[in-house]
This record gives sequence, structure tokens and C-alpha cells, in this order.
Amino acid sequence: MNSGTTLLAVFEPLPPWLNFLAMAVALLLGAFGVLLWAVMFRKRRRRKYHKHHEHRGERKLNPTLAEVGGLPPFRPTEEPNDQPPLP
Repeated sequence: MNSGTTLLAVFEPLPPWLNFLAMAVALLLGAFGVLLWAVMFRKRRRRKYHKHHEHRGERKLNPTLAEVGGLPPFRPTEEPNDQPPLP
């Protein structure tokens, strides 16, 4: 038996459709592996339970403008000084 012809038969190129199928299977296996890894090792999130208080009568609200007597008086704009502000 001639070992040269046997060795060449192993390294013959694959048909294009089989080459495409091998690449598609490799990509699908890689994507499935990444998805499986993400599901298995994802960080478990703890639920935060918020306590809702229904004490609306005790709640202090900011006063309205009518309650405080309107807007504060107008302040005229000051002219900028030549000196920089002190730190």
C-alpha cells in the first residue's frame, strides 16, 4: 500500500456546502455557549421591597407662593468687580 496517496486523500478540500455547514454549526455552538454562560453565571439580583407609607396628613409640604407672600424682591444685577473673588 502506498502511504503517499492515502495521506493525500485525507487532505482533500471539502465541498463548499459542507464547508458552509461546518461554519454555521461552529457559530451556532459558540452563540449557544455564550448564552448558556450568561444564564448560568449572571449576577442574582435581589428584590428591593419598598415600604409605602400612607401618612399623607402628617407630611410637611413646601409652602406655596401665596402662603409665603409671593416672590422675593427683585435683586439688581451687580457690576463685576476688577478683583477676583477670594477663595
